[in-house]
Amino acid sequence: MQPTPRIAVTMGDPYGIGPEVVVKALADPELRQSARFVVLGMSEPMHYAADLAEIEPYWWRAPIDSPVASTAMAARGVALFDFDDVRLIGAPGGREPGPTKEGGAASFRFVEQAIEMAKLPNEDPLRVDGVVTAPISKEAWAMAGKKNYPGHTELFARRLSAKRSAMMFQTPRLRVVLATAHIPLMDIRNALTIGKVFDAIDLANEACLSLGIERPRIGVCGLNPHAGEGGLLGDEEDRLVSPAIELAVSHGIDAQGPFPADTIFNKALDGAFDVVVAMYHDQGLIPVKLLDWKDAVNVTIGLPSVRTSPDHGTAFDIAGKNKADASSMAAALRLALRQTVAQMARRETELNAASV
Repeated sequence: MQPTPRIAVTMGDPYGIGPEVVVKALADPELRQSARFVVLGMSEPMHYAADLAEIEPYWWRAPIDSPVASTAMAARGVALFDFDDVRLIGAPGGREPGPTKEGGAASFRFVEQAIEMAKLPNEDPLRVDGVVTAPISKEAWAMAGKKNYPGHTELFARRLSAKRSAMMFQTPRLRVVLATAHIPLMDIRNALTIGKVFDAIDLANEACLSLGIERPRIGVCGLNPHAGEGGLLGDEEDRLVSPAIELAVSHGIDAQGPFPADTIFNKALDGAFDVVVAMYHDQGLIPVKLLDWKDAVNVTIGLPSVRTSPDHGTAFDIAGKNKADASSMAAALRLALRQTVAQMARRETELNAASV
């Protein structure tokens, strides 16, 4: 029998909507029974969110450094590994909204613990097969002294020693992979290279294959308006994007473009492409959030472990008010479950083949 997947869920910034969307998403009994979930966070914000939503707490609690942690991981359902040494100043709904040093430090610890659990050997009782991250504040991380990490993606890539990685956003109607992510708009021209564009195309192809798409069709955006208009509006398409596409094609990948960003997403919606590679953050995220912001999921591709997250931020302005929609968090949990099951099946197939 296939072993039950074990998935870590980080609570996110305790002053944001992370505790609320985690509590609401995992309140689904069917979802809870599909895996062993361990929430890395804090008991007080979780109970606060549950009380407001009138949800009966359904999780086991164990202090993060407790010997009971291994036992909690063995039970199907949800365990809360409580960072009970963290002290918050005021409840999420009882303070001025916004990032804090305390919230940044706490949310960073939750993520680092999840990554450490993902790095453990398969036989370790605390090892997890995938990680789902609730929203953090990049500003709060900077306030806590973590300026070297603009976000989850960069931290996971560094800690898991990924040679390359990219952000993929999946919705019921669209998939988008970013060639560059959390960098200022004015720096993109200097950051974009043939290699970055090729890696995004190649990783997009691999991600689609892992989802069961036999021959992925990849549409690639240009950087400039009208994809450069033959060099009249910029030469990056000729110097960087087209060579990357040609390299991908030479590797057997069905990549096409570069196409103007204001038309390519309509083509994808009409079924011309399985995934679109965008050159920068907002170029790819605006259509994703416009179309399916409630159901969109952020996936870090290129990692040795599964990592997904909802496609929204901390929403400090509504935190602690029971106004958050948990649809994207639920979608992130389900996609992580689907990916971990597929990854575990591939691993078992490889082991069986090796033993023959």
